[in-house]
Amino acid sequence: MNTLQILFYISMAVWFLSEFLYKNMLKSGKEDKKDKDKSTLNILWLAIPFSIVAAVTVSNLSTLPIAEESWIYYVGEGFILIGIIFRFIIIRSLGRYFTVDVTIKQGHTIKQEGFYKYLRHPSYAFSLLTSLGLGLYLNNWLSLAFAFIPPFLAFMYRIKIEEQALVDQFGEEYIKYRKKTKKLIPFIY
Repeated sequence: MNTLQILFYISMAVWFLSEFLYKNMLKSGKEDKKDKDKSTLNILWLAIPFSIVAAVTVSNLSTLPIAEESWIYYVGEGFILIGIIFRFIIIRSLGRYFTVDVTIKQGHTIKQEGFYKYLRHPSYAFSLLTSLGLGLYLNNWLSLAFAFIPPFLAFMYRIKIEEQALVDQFGEEYIKYRKKTKKLIPFIY
C-alpha cells in the first residue's frame, strides 16, 4: 500500500467517525423547536452510507475511468480532506447553534459572516465536496455518480426543509439574506 492509499483509508475513517460523533453529540435539546426536521436526518443517514458502499462496490466491478493519470487520485483525496476539515471548522463556527437535525434554538440568529457571507449552507457544501472527492478518488464515472448524486439529492431536500423553517422563524430577514447568497457554490449556485 502506498502513502496515498493509507491517507485515503485514514481520511475515510475520520470522515465516518466525525459524522458519527456529530450525529450523536450535536442533536437538538429538549427546549429547542425540533419538529422541523421532517426526517431529513434519517434520509441523509440512508443516502450517504448507501452512496459510499455503492460507489466502492461499483469501482470494484466496472472499469469506466475518469482519467488515466494518477492526478485524479490526488485531486479526489484533496477534496476529501478539504471537505472534512472545512466542515469541522464551519460546525465549530456555529457553536451551540449547529444541530444535526433541523432545529431553531432559543436565541438563534442568522449567521452572515465567514463562509456564510457567500453560502447559506457551507457545511453541506463541504460534505458534498467530500462525496465528490470519494468519486474522483475511485476514478470511475459510475462511482462518481453513486458517490455524489444520492447525497446531493438528500441535501437538496434538507435545504428545502431547513430554509422553510428559517423563513418561518425569521421572515423577511432570512429572505433578504437568501437573495444575496448562494446555496452551495459561491457566486454560482
